[in-house]
Amino acid sequence: MNTPSRFLYPEAKLDWLARRSHDLIAMLARVAMASTFWLSGQSKIEGLVLDPIGLQAQWGIPHLSEGTLDLFRTEYRLPFLSPEIAAPMAATAEHLFPLLLLMGLATRMSALALLGMTAVIQTFVYPGAWPTHALWATSLIYLVTRGPGRLSFDQMIARHWR
Repeated sequence: MNTPSRFLYPEAKLDWLARRSHDLIAMLARVAMASTFWLSGQSKIEGLVLDPIGLQAQWGIPHLSEGTLDLFRTEYRLPFLSPEIAAPMAATAEHLFPLLLLMGLATRMSALALLGMTAVIQTFVYPGAWPTHALWATSLIYLVTRGPGRLSFDQMIARHWR
C-alpha cells in the first residue's frame, strides 16, 4: 500500500537526485566562483574585456588599469605585500584560477587558492563583508573537499589513468 510520503516523493526520483546532486552542486559552485573572481579580475585590467554577464568582448593585450595600483595603495593596503607586487598577483590569480575552475582542471588547487584569497580579503580588506565571504568560502570548501564533479577535465583525466 502506498503511503502519502511515497506518493509525494517517489524513491526513484530521490535516488536520481542523490546520484546527481554532487555534479550539479559542483558545477554551480565552479561557475559562480569563477564568475565572481573573473569579474573582479576584469576590473583590475585594461586591454582585454571578456564579460560573461554583460556579454561583452574586447580583444587586446591585458595590462593593469591605471586605478588598480591606487586601489591597492589606498583601499586594500595589504600589510605584507607592496601594491606593486599585490596588484599584478591578484589580477593574474583572478583570471587564471577562474578559468581552471570553469574547465574543472586542477579544481581543488584552484579552489584552495581562491579560498586563500577570500581569507585575505576578509581579514585585511573588507572584514565587514563576512556574509558574502562565508558564501564564497562554503562553495570553495565544497570544491576542495568533494572535487569538481563528473563534468570536468579532472574527472576525464582520472578516468583515463584508472
